Amino acid sequence: MSTDAFSQWLGIEVLEVADGLAKIKMKVREEMVNGHGVVHGGISFSLADSAFAFACNSHGQKAVSIETSINHVKPIFVGDELIATCEKESMSRSVGYYLSRVTRNDELVGLFKGVAFRKQEEWKVD
Repeated sequence: MSTDAFSQWLGIEVLEVADGLAKIKMKVREEMVNGHGVVHGGISFSLADSAFAFACNSHGQKAVSIETSINHVKPIFVGDELIATCEKESMSRSVGYYLSRVTRNDELVGLFKGVAFRKQEEWKVD
């Protein structure tokens, strides 16, 4: 997180990181809405993607995304507090599959799928 300028700009707070799991939150700000008055889809995608990044890199092996997608389930508005929880679904030596659920309170607002390539480089997990 200390070198992730974009997650810092989003205002992300890391709640939990464990082996194959990450839980983060953020509050939606005024500059994050689109012309329709709802949050730009890239914001909820970015939150889910950051949770994915923390989860897939939690094993001490560098990982990068090779495919991601999101379903925007419900609109999000200024002032909403969002939580993204990402969990490992399956992992092999070189590929990991993860799902991130973006919620507002207990309501699902986004469902994100991420596939990560696991490099053969290790790094220290903070």
